[in-house]
Amino acid sequence: MAAGMWHCPACGRTFAQRRQTHTCRPLGNVDDHFTGSAPEVRATFDRIVEMVSALGPVEVLAERTRLALHARMSFAALMPRRRWLDGHLVLAREISSPRFRKIEIYSPRNVLHAFRLTGPGDVDDQFREWLAEAYEVGRQHHHR
Repeated sequence: MAAGMWHCPACGRTFAQRRQTHTCRPLGNVDDHFTGSAPEVRATFDRIVEMVSALGPVEVLAERTRLALHARMSFAALMPRRRWLDGHLVLAREISSPRFRKIEIYSPRNVLHAFRLTGPGDVDDQFREWLAEAYEVGRQHHHR
């Protein structure tokens, strides 16, 4: 666990802020999220986790409706479907790209970018750059 993190005694999640509001329930199993999904969906997820793990420590949180990638805060969410992987990255700026299905601005430095990936090949160099930027948001380095 990163220095200065608060650990919820009830659900076990870690947070940057003590007693941070959250849906307090036990985490599930990553594999359960892929029941009924094509093998390419799992391979795409595994490629993303491999890429972000090369950047530094990351937790994969198997929440009820999504798999969250978490450093000091969650910076990406992935929702496996039968034939594709839906998800979003939280970036510190808005990026205009046809690869993003939707962009939601929560604050000037927290911008959600929704995407859909159909296979591991979609996790290319450009996606790796966005993932690295989102990881820095998750580490809260974008505030510096």
